[in-house]
Amino acid sequence: MKTDSFVLRHIGPQKDEVEEMVKTIGVNSIDDLINKTIPSNIRLAKDLNLPEPLSEFKYLTHIQKLSNKNKLFKNYIGLGYHPTILPGVIQRNILENPGWYTSYTPYQAEISQGRLEALLNYQTMVMELTGMELANASLLDEGTAAAEAMLMLFNSRSRTQKKESATKFFVSNEVLPQTIDVLKTRAYPLGIELVFGNHQNFEFTSAVYGALIQYPSKSGQIYDYSSFIDKAKVVDAKIAVAADLLSLTILTPPGEWGADVVVGTTQRFGIPMGYGGPHAGYFATKEAYKRAIPGRIIGVSHDKNGNRALRMALQTREQHIKREKATSNICTAQVLLAVMAGMYGVYHGSKGLIYIASKIQKLTTTLNEGLKQLNLKQLNTAFFDTLTVEVSNAANLKKIAEKKEINFFYPSSNLVSISINETSNLEDINEILSIIAEAEGEKYINLNSVAENSIPKNLTRQSPFMENDIFKKYHSETEMMRYIKRLELKDLSLTHSMISLGSCTMKLNAATEMLPLSWPNWGNMHPFVPIEQAKGYQEVITDLGTYLNEITGFEATSLQPNSGAQGEYAGLTVIKAYHESKGDNHRNICLIPSSAHGTNPASAVMAGFKVVVTKSTDKGNIDVDDLREKAELYKDSLGALMVTYPSTHGVFESSIKEITKIIHEFGGQVYMDGANMNAQVGLTNPATIGADVCHLNLHKTFAIPHGGGGPGVGPICVAKHLAPFLPSNPIIPTGGQTPTTAISSAPWGSALVLLISYSYIRMLGANGLKQSTKYAILNANYIKARLEKHYKILYTGENGFAAHEMIVDFREFKENGVDVTDVSKRLMDFGYHAPTVSFPVHDTLMIEPTESENKNELDRFCEALITIKNEITEMKSGDTNSVLKNAPHTQEMLTSNEWDYPYTRQKAAFPLPYLKENKFWPSVRRIDDAFGDRNLVCSCNPIEDYI
Repeated sequence: MKTDSFVLRHIGPQKDEVEEMVKTIGVNSIDDLINKTIPSNIRLAKDLNLPEPLSEFKYLTHIQKLSNKNKLFKNYIGLGYHPTILPGVIQRNILENPGWYTSYTPYQAEISQGRLEALLNYQTMVMELTGMELANASLLDEGTAAAEAMLMLFNSRSRTQKKESATKFFVSNEVLPQTIDVLKTRAYPLGIELVFGNHQNFEFTSAVYGALIQYPSKSGQIYDYSSFIDKAKVVDAKIAVAADLLSLTILTPPGEWGADVVVGTTQRFGIPMGYGGPHAGYFATKEAYKRAIPGRIIGVSHDKNGNRALRMALQTREQHIKREKATSNICTAQVLLAVMAGMYGVYHGSKGLIYIASKIQKLTTTLNEGLKQLNLKQLNTAFFDTLTVEVSNAANLKKIAEKKEINFFYPSSNLVSISINETSNLEDINEILSIIAEAEGEKYINLNSVAENSIPKNLTRQSPFMENDIFKKYHSETEMMRYIKRLELKDLSLTHSMISLGSCTMKLNAATEMLPLSWPNWGNMHPFVPIEQAKGYQEVITDLGTYLNEITGFEATSLQPNSGAQGEYAGLTVIKAYHESKGDNHRNICLIPSSAHGTNPASAVMAGFKVVVTKSTDKGNIDVDDLREKAELYKDSLGALMVTYPSTHGVFESSIKEITKIIHEFGGQVYMDGANMNAQVGLTNPATIGADVCHLNLHKTFAIPHGGGGPGVGPICVAKHLAPFLPSNPIIPTGGQTPTTAISSAPWGSALVLLISYSYIRMLGANGLKQSTKYAILNANYIKARLEKHYKILYTGENGFAAHEMIVDFREFKENGVDVTDVSKRLMDFGYHAPTVSFPVHDTLMIEPTESENKNELDRFCEALITIKNEITEMKSGDTNSVLKNAPHTQEMLTSNEWDYPYTRQKAAFPLPYLKENKFWPSVRRIDDAFGDRNLVCSCNPIEDYI
């Protein structure tokens, strides 16, 4: 065995297992299977042109050298990003712990109670700091959270406002520049008119439905917005506030002075800057908007025994239900980062957070006192952490500061903005003052003490917050470590078993890929440092873009979109910009097959397209005749087709090139959803099938871990004619020659986790990537071959094979009184997370095993489903006391004195022998979803308080 070959560690099945597997499938070899699965007319003629694969040891040496090319200056740039201190207990036990970062989105709540509690803590913290009634369990970043606020308030306008076409949204000039850019991107397609100006003299009219203000402002000034709010109320305009969450520990929270929505980022709650992300954006609002709030809400309910249990509330708002009627396309949340930020709050408690914020404010006041001694004018009369100073020559100051490895922000030729952070101390303040004194030719006197808090009393927070026991009990590292472990043990992750969710690709997230994320030279980079300070990052970004171009067959890549749904949206905005550059503003029809991912139609609507759904055939393929008919019908206004390939049904449709040709003939562009790219890499690609743009889920195909539902990255790759329109950033230019405005806040999105996909490609190389694709298809077809004797497999390709996933039909078992939910809950007793439930076909499971699982694990999973089939056939219709209806079975049930069930305890908990060696116990019984929605509770208080 080649111990230095990463591909052998990444791929599950061994050589002797493969021989058995292909025999079970009924083919001669893996290559025979691939030839019978993927149409020959779309197969790549040659191997990918990628660097030779590195061993894990060589890769770590390589990435260490690259990290040393990043220059770690002291950063006082601010603009929503700050150096932080991540407590070691959180770094070691969450960020570096696969028990936390390999779990899936908590759709199966009974085996996700730990993560759900961590997210409930996060929600509670956000609600109490902002003074709002409701918060979600995180968004992507501050810019996109502000855009979601703008859209939510737009969609929630009163009847009068809609009747009078109130479409104007005021944005203060003091809002962060990257947020403004994202707002421009989102507003234009939906007909929202942005109005920019000074909030102090802005006059509201009935045409203005809402406004966004920054607190503290971009320049650092803390404004009293009370009169602004009063003027807004006169015309029923709603107010969104982008607020620094840490400042709200000592400033009056927006909820107390009339805000309707409060948004921002939780980055400074211990999360590394990471050259822009990932960071959890927060979103808090009034309970009146609970049916309109984007993203996920964690709610309190109870299980079958009446015990407190957590779940994602109001799940019918999810985009796969609402589709083209969705008001948001949010799918990924930054769950792992929200968990870390929430734990930062738990570890420090309210007193600790006040201490950190007060220290920052006092140091800023001290800096201000020093500036007075230098006879410099500081513009902010009230401030938290940021001062804006008039200097004689900003360029000269920049030169001197950078020579001493310090970064400030320079808004103009005679202004400098300085933001103090959690890592700052009095020595740093003196260093800053000495640099400014040198630039101004002034004599500087060293300061020996820290000044007192200078926030005016009318702006100072009086209300208590985070008084729940959860924020008081875990301030020692011992207790914090045990609390984190206690929650971890309630969650099923890849550390326990295969998570075979179709379309979600839960593959190995190798330790070597993850290690560099903790290194300071990668984590402590501010996204707006000068490019020459980030040469290591720039090399990774450039090379990763080149590799993705090669893999997709396209010309250019944007790494900015920080989720798959953001990638969809970005791809469509690029298509829209291309049409408009040719004067084809009228091309606004987007054809979408009925089997498409739910975010597809939502993204299309948000990008300004009108969705027209095309039919599927009985075999689940795109109905080519219906597609051609609709393409011709809308030929004068056809803008795009969104297509998933292989299809959402897990099939390589042989008509794909005909489909893309039809769209091009009638003037449209083809967007390929890259959710199923794991079945393409190295064997075919989007350019070959005729697409013009695709997005890639780096958190699926390219090994970034799901982290319980995020982080995600969704870059887009485009053909040459679309490359000029790739998105830019207002501070660090990116994208094409005539770029669209920003998709997310940071120039390269969640840059820190790009290291994972970069390492995945560098260690696998061209052959390893191709092998991964082949083995993903092998594993799927092996499961299919084993299960099709017991279940109906819905769709296959022309030769009877699946791609990398398949759909198992459970509709026939309705007559036994069993539905797919019962099966998903019973799988928990076998130690498995259910595959994708009821998508894209109701009452089915979509199974995707990935290449990382070996034959033994596939067999255990198959045996579990085969055993469940036998349990189904034993049932009679109307039987509500069966092993399936009572699943999952908890340890409490099995150890109780009473056992009133018509089956044994062994059958309930240990139906197969392997479970006696490694049993995962669900921590609650089946959860009452309806109760949780009727009695919406989204904070840490015990449920008894609300009943």
